[in-house]
Amino acid sequence: MARQRLDVNQAAEALGISTDAVRKRARRGTLDAEKTEDGSLYVWLDTGTPNGTPNGSTPTQAHLDSLQEQIEFLRRELERKDHLLTAALERIPPQLEPPRDGPQTGGDSAGGVSHPATEGAQEGSEHRSWWRRWFGFGE
Repeated sequence: MARQRLDVNQAAEALGISTDAVRKRARRGTLDAEKTEDGSLYVWLDTGTPNGTPNGSTPTQAHLDSLQEQIEFLRRELERKDHLLTAALERIPPQLEPPRDGPQTGGDSAGGVSHPATEGAQEGSEHRSWWRRWFGFGE
């Protein structure tokens, strides 16, 4: 099969990948490439494979390599984000315990929340704000 020498842009278009992916594959050796004296990179591709697939039906090794590269990248990103999420969750203090007597039922429309205006009326009763119960104030 005949081979064709293409620049990075042409090779990227022929393979259906980005120019950065072509450069990375050339660096890894998965694409046959050569660098000229002026620094230009050229890739050698078979001419019998338009758009990287023979007859447009079967993926070539270049497509499989591209997919494998993407899978590896996504796995690394997932592991990194899992690590970041775990580290962030470890920094969050545990949630304060809810009141043990639960929300008030009946005529209290505020749901058991203590307000300064009604606090005097509740003296002597067991209706204290959660932070007073939590820190042991008023016992």
